[in-house]
Amino acid sequence: MRRKTVTKEKKVKNKKTNHKYIFVVGGVMSGVGKGIATSSLGTLLQAKGYKVNLVKADPYLNVDAGTMNPTEHGEVFVLNSGLETDQDMGNYERFLNRDLKHEDYITSGMVYKYVIDKERNLGFGGRCVEAVPHIRDEIVSRYENAAKLNKSEISIIEIGGTVGDYQNIMFIEAARVLKIKHPEDIIFVMVSYLPIPNKIGEMKTRPTQNAVNQLAGYGVHTDIIIARSEVLVDQKRKEKIGIACNISTENVISAPDIDSVYDVPLNFEKDKIGNIILKSLKLEKRKGPGLGAWKKFAQAVKNTEKEVNIAIVGKYFSTGDFVLTDAYVSVLEAIKYSAYSQKVKPKIHTVNANDFEKENADYSVLDKFDGIVVPGGFGEKGIEGKLNVIRYARENKIPYFGLCYGMQLMTIEYARNVLGLDGAHTAEINPKAPHVIIDIMPDQKQKLLDKNYGGSMRLGTYKANLLKGSIAESAYGTSTILERHRHRYEVNPKYIKEISDAGLVFSGTSPDGTLMEIAELPVTEHPFFLGTQFHPEFLARPLSPHPLFTQFIKAAKNKGLK
Repeated sequence: MRRKTVTKEKKVKNKKTNHKYIFVVGGVMSGVGKGIATSSLGTLLQAKGYKVNLVKADPYLNVDAGTMNPTEHGEVFVLNSGLETDQDMGNYERFLNRDLKHEDYITSGMVYKYVIDKERNLGFGGRCVEAVPHIRDEIVSRYENAAKLNKSEISIIEIGGTVGDYQNIMFIEAARVLKIKHPEDIIFVMVSYLPIPNKIGEMKTRPTQNAVNQLAGYGVHTDIIIARSEVLVDQKRKEKIGIACNISTENVISAPDIDSVYDVPLNFEKDKIGNIILKSLKLEKRKGPGLGAWKKFAQAVKNTEKEVNIAIVGKYFSTGDFVLTDAYVSVLEAIKYSAYSQKVKPKIHTVNANDFEKENADYSVLDKFDGIVVPGGFGEKGIEGKLNVIRYARENKIPYFGLCYGMQLMTIEYARNVLGLDGAHTAEINPKAPHVIIDIMPDQKQKLLDKNYGGSMRLGTYKANLLKGSIAESAYGTSTILERHRHRYEVNPKYIKEISDAGLVFSGTSPDGTLMEIAELPVTEHPFFLGTQFHPEFLARPLSPHPLFTQFIKAAKNKGLK
């Protein structure tokens, strides 16, 4: 009998737990922080010892985010695979402190394109192809495939848009079908907004109740509500929401406005949302790594007092400061992580490049900055202003960091004003320039002729070798790196020797030596004058700042001390 009992207990102990899914949907209005909420849930569950993967399901018909204007949709974030994604994928990677996979991103465009291409190739055997079941089932398959490829225990899937949007119904329908297949393994979290009308002065719960009811109309029951508002949600309103929405009061989580998004996981934990999720999914508590490192970072964000003034010189500022946040979010966050690691608070200033295209431009305003960043971008607008700012930074020893286009422009500026190559330019703007310093990559020329713009740039992770003794090698602490790219143009090989002989050091190159990945001036010439053809901001994380950004902040901090 004893032997049988032991065997039975062993079987129970080793019983495999089904894969769990958490679907995050939005209620009332967009822009309430579903992406940060999703990232924070991932951070909490990871801290509790569970292997998590995060998925973004975007309802737009674009196949990917690559062709969208950043002023309308925000930054395009590039994964290791080269997939151009929504900026929420950047938040996911930053919060989880690891890379995500190609399969962790889904758009309506991807799904419809796949199904239609399959139909064209007789993949459905001549059957009538419809949204239901074919589109829906393809979405279900992608939810499951992402979990399988990540070998995760919990998938957290953010469905873009707001409940009631026509565009995201199919993603919700796919989640509903998955719930029918696995009723014990799936919960729905709604991130909803509780407004406080100025003239009334009272927090209103009815919009959230309506959103929950609308989701119920799709056949989906809300299990947890993250209640976003300007202030804490009191117990009385939690009870009101719980009764009206048929959930436990403890499943209503208060999410007030805060100064730092990095406090969100800690605030969520105050309401014990991590344990609530484990209980809802019938998962046991584990002893995970905890939130110690995260708390230390969040505390540094608050306690840092000494400031370092950093200018972002760009062209996406014409419709307000909110555009900067969306268009350059990874750059801004990368600056913050490195600054906090150096115990300084970054004070970010927006500088419109157009202001420096005027003949009477006042360059002395740049003297107050401890560092200048020219981020990536495309097109002619503001280019001469950026070149003028770069020249001023070089000549006046202001730490300068150029990212992608910012490196190409610093190379052009050097060719014009140090080598004396009048008319030096990029083929992107003037292909007939007397000196085409930046030229289109050979494999890209036919793509542009064919108007093949989507997903056709040099995208994703590539290896580079670093020059011994350079600033870059010193910062990385290694001679070989892997970084993410997004561009069509490169330094023209015809001018590399001439530019190098004049003093600009190409300290990072592709393994075959043909592509220039990093350009810099020696520290004997300038405290920090460096540009990268790749986008280092995509690999900057709160708990692991990017070494080049950190080196830039160190130089800026030194300037501020003088």
